[in-house]
Amino acid sequence: MKHSFKIISEYINDDFRAMQAQPEDTEEVLSLLVETAEWLRSQGSSQWSALLKGEDSHDTAGAIRRGDVFVFKKDSKVAGMVILLQQPSAWDRQLWGTQANEEDGAVYVHRLAIRRKYARTGLGRDILAWSSSGIRFENKHVVRLDCVGDNERLNEFYPRNGYTFVGKTDGYSTYERPIPF
Repeated sequence: MKHSFKIISEYINDDFRAMQAQPEDTEEVLSLLVETAEWLRSQGSSQWSALLKGEDSHDTAGAIRRGDVFVFKKDSKVAGMVILLQQPSAWDRQLWGTQANEEDGAVYVHRLAIRRKYARTGLGRDILAWSSSGIRFENKHVVRLDCVGDNERLNEFYPRNGYTFVGKTDGYSTYERPIPF
């Protein structure tokens, strides 16, 4: 599938540059995801734990090849990443039901992660904001995402950053935000 997008803001702040991930970024992106899964486990969460067993339900290497992964680099090192899908995945269709279809005008956010050394710097917030205002996808007007329903921090974080709670499905909270034009 051809991706039609334009990066509007190349720098998400003074230190981090946004760009589409390239195959040579794969190893660094996967190590970031494992680092995040290890941190989540240290916080008592089993979220993303399959990554610790070498299982990647998002096929991140394939997503990089397809052009769905965006990285945020400081100097030449990956500091953060996000997967932005222009078509809903099977997971998205399960959570969003009939709202998720090929013509829904939505971009789906998955696997937003930052290196722990950049925790509490605002990088996660900046990547989230960039996902709706720093990049434009043709014929897309809303950004959607989900999180575990009992993750209080994320369920407070998303509304604070312009996302509207849509509902709960199978223990997951769903959120969306219009893409400003």
